[in-house]
Amino acid sequence: LQIAFIVILFSVVFKCSADRGQAGPLYRVEGSPLSISCSVSGLPPLPDGRNNFEFRVKKPSKPNLVSHVISTESSDFAYAAYGQRVKAGEIMVEHVDQNSVLFKILRLEKTDEGEYECAVINTRGTFYGTYSAMTTVKVIDNSLSVSSPAPASLTQTEGDSVDFTCEVSSNTVQHTHLSFAWFLGANTEAAGRPLISMDKDFRLIPGPGFEERYKAGLIRLDKIGEVTYKLKMSHLELSDQGALYCEAQEWIQDPDRTWYSIAKKAAEKTILTVKPKDSESLVVTVSVPQSNLQEGQRLTVSCAVDTQNLKEKFFSLAWLRGGVELARVGPTGVLTVGPDYSSREREGELRAARIGERDYSLILQPVRTSDQGAYVCRAWPEERSSTGDFTQGSGRTKQTAITMFPISGLQVEMANNKSVKEGNKLELSCRVSGVTGQLSVTWQRQSASNPSFSDLIRLDQDGVMAKAEGSLDVSVRALRPAPDLFSLELEEATQADDGVYQCVVSEWKTNNKASSQVATSTVSVTSLESFVRVSLTGRYNQAAEGQEVELICRVKGLSLPRTLTWSIRRDSPTPDTILTLYSSGAISWFGDQQQRYQLKIENKNPQQNEMWYHLIIKSASKSEAGKYQCSVSVVLEQAPRKLKSDLILTMAPSIRANTNADIELKCSVSSSLLMSRYAVTWLLGKQAENKMIVRSDQDAFLTFGPEVEPSLRQRLSVTRTEGPSFILTIRNARSSDIGVYMCEVVQWQLDTSQQWHQFPLDLHLNTTAPVLTVKEGDDVELTCSLFSEVNSPSVFYKVIWLYSEHIESGKIPLVELDHTGLLTYPTHEEVLYLQERLRLERSTQSSFNLGIRTVHEEDSGMYVCRVEQYQLDRDGQWQQKASKEMSPVLLQVNVTVNIFTFNSTRINDRIVDTKLIEWINLSVGELHLCIFSPHRKQSSYCKYRHRVQHQHCPEPHYSLHHFCTVEPPVRVPDHMALAKG
Repeated sequence: LQIAFIVILFSVVFKCSADRGQAGPLYRVEGSPLSISCSVSGLPPLPDGRNNFEFRVKKPSKPNLVSHVISTESSDFAYAAYGQRVKAGEIMVEHVDQNSVLFKILRLEKTDEGEYECAVINTRGTFYGTYSAMTTVKVIDNSLSVSSPAPASLTQTEGDSVDFTCEVSSNTVQHTHLSFAWFLGANTEAAGRPLISMDKDFRLIPGPGFEERYKAGLIRLDKIGEVTYKLKMSHLELSDQGALYCEAQEWIQDPDRTWYSIAKKAAEKTILTVKPKDSESLVVTVSVPQSNLQEGQRLTVSCAVDTQNLKEKFFSLAWLRGGVELARVGPTGVLTVGPDYSSREREGELRAARIGERDYSLILQPVRTSDQGAYVCRAWPEERSSTGDFTQGSGRTKQTAITMFPISGLQVEMANNKSVKEGNKLELSCRVSGVTGQLSVTWQRQSASNPSFSDLIRLDQDGVMAKAEGSLDVSVRALRPAPDLFSLELEEATQADDGVYQCVVSEWKTNNKASSQVATSTVSVTSLESFVRVSLTGRYNQAAEGQEVELICRVKGLSLPRTLTWSIRRDSPTPDTILTLYSSGAISWFGDQQQRYQLKIENKNPQQNEMWYHLIIKSASKSEAGKYQCSVSVVLEQAPRKLKSDLILTMAPSIRANTNADIELKCSVSSSLLMSRYAVTWLLGKQAENKMIVRSDQDAFLTFGPEVEPSLRQRLSVTRTEGPSFILTIRNARSSDIGVYMCEVVQWQLDTSQQWHQFPLDLHLNTTAPVLTVKEGDDVELTCSLFSEVNSPSVFYKVIWLYSEHIESGKIPLVELDHTGLLTYPTHEEVLYLQERLRLERSTQSSFNLGIRTVHEEDSGMYVCRVEQYQLDRDGQWQQKASKEMSPVLLQVNVTVNIFTFNSTRINDRIVDTKLIEWINLSVGELHLCIFSPHRKQSSYCKYRHRVQHQHCPEPHYSLHHFCTVEPPVRVPDHMALAKG
């Protein structure tokens, strides 16, 4: 006999299931939501996988009448008293899984009080046990009262103290607890952030960002009597202003000993205004257009600073999240990015700039799930000294919260740690799951010398492998051996490869990056010295003349190709090489050593890579006595380990002179600037080292190098002639004066404040190559950097990037970063499509690089970087001192055209015979598809990607917007002409 049992569990949502029904009653407040869960166990599974449930209720006024409320099986189950509320969605039941449901009433009414029954519908034809469970719900009045006597608005001064009180009471008959909190909001509509709270267990908890002030006793919450709560804030800060209000919640303990919030109310808000206590106070505000985002969307965090005499002051502003700095804009507009975000800035995912006199903007796109949290804007006033240095003042902060809702299930995993021996192959694997789109991967490394991650290699979504810009490492490879696996390979690991490796996997949808996930692994590279052993032993170390002597060099643990050298040191400090055995097996004997020595090689222990190299002296004599040495070197990264290299010098033109003669060395300078002074330093190069011998500063004061002997100082003199030219005279030349002489010149210029400062000999710009050819869809960076810059606190630079479609057409400004750090995009409809994808980066004082994301064919044209030099005059006004334009950079964007063959095609919803199709090569690098119709005049089309210029269309074609028309029709070959991209 077999007996089966079924148990119905009835409990409030989120309660653990028990082996009996939920004990009641459950007290809930009128107008609040009610959630009850019901689950069943012990039933065999159904074919469709789900059990159906029914809910009924007995009212206290009619205990013998059972009313149907809702069923998961039938929409007509509810009685009329509940039918309308079920249809309106005010009463609902949802399946949690096949054996559990959740019953909800969104807004309780007084008439909802009663004894509720949950029953499972048995469709199996066999009785298994109890099919229902009961619980009681009591609906009580909301007696919670919250009020504050504070005024609707209050103005205080920075540094003052202020008190607020709030009265909270409840007349609930049942035993309840109260929790209480003060909130501070940005305005009257926005929800505030907790300032300080007291939970239902009477514990005080400071809000996020107020912990330190709470510990210092500057923020206090005290309960006075039965109903009064008092907030005291000392040393008010400017960030304390906003909408201040108190809020209370009432909690009841259910029979299962868990606490449930049955009511919540808030008092009227008080608008607190905090005035600066002096004119130097700084106010910081932060805003986000959208705080609830999905992966891949654009996050913008806008910050603003305000103070008196704003235009006359300098500021630095930084964005932080979780205490980590994302980016900072300095007082002169220079952007610095935190090490954790530098790779995202290089990829164009992070942008930050000063966009107005008081406005700053940070953009993250695409945003990741890991980007959610509280963002802080922190600003500092910067005081500029006469030397040009900035002194940072006290900072002000403001924060906002960002919530992320992931839409991608992409996950990335790597092994936590990896160990490899130096010289061996390093392989790292990165496994992905939850993929819905195309994937690309970027491998990055963080070394001990560089705290930020730097790119190594990238594998894009099309499988194209690209090494990091400037990388000379030919041994690194990125592979995708399986759909869910990426791998990184380094042929020969060295100690420089030690560090933390990061695999950044990005998911792409319709050519847009939708999401990115990161995994890291720590790699330890064991040095050769720790596992390779080289030892030298001998047989008959004290040998008689004519005796055979054998020396053994034991090399253990080395699997790499190696070069071995035997040498002997006799009386001289320099050893004499006997032989060199190369990794190829070739042996090089030095002099007549082969007549005295023999070499024997023995593979002693292949499992442990142990090799013995025997050096045999056939007949020992006094000339073979000495100190022998066996040295081993290996080649890693194309360079020998522990091998010194010679320095090759290119010598200056020679000057020949007799001993005791006088020698004159001349150094000439050309400059267009008047009223200049020059500092000249003469250096002498000997044995790969340059040493200063004499310096004449801008005031013609002579200083000799520390290693110049008094006897040489008496024979040296420096004079200046017209030109200007500087002559170094060496009297009574000696053999010790032989060497390479160099002169270094620094120009000094008098500014408007009558101060001398160093000045470059000219303003030069290093730029991108004059012609840059890329593929459509690539990211491009155009470089523009100052060859030399003025080292003066009163000189600043403005950069403007300009664009023209052809070298003859006018230049249109794309983006400007002025000398105060203000970033603007001049409005021109012709280039709006391009400006949306630009990124102007000033990573140093002397670089102004323009990045273009996902270049289009229409971006082709001439790009020019113009740098203007500005200086403050004695009245504090900006004066333009110089301007320089780089040579135009021609950007050519190539479009790939697929090679294909077809008999007919559909163009503008018309089937076109390929006999009417012809490829016409209008110019180099352009290819156009032309369709001709012999039946209708002026109805043939020449369709191509470039915007059509009139001169592009050969006769008998002529331009018509994006089409060329032809008259009369042109003969077309019978076959389809194929085109190469």
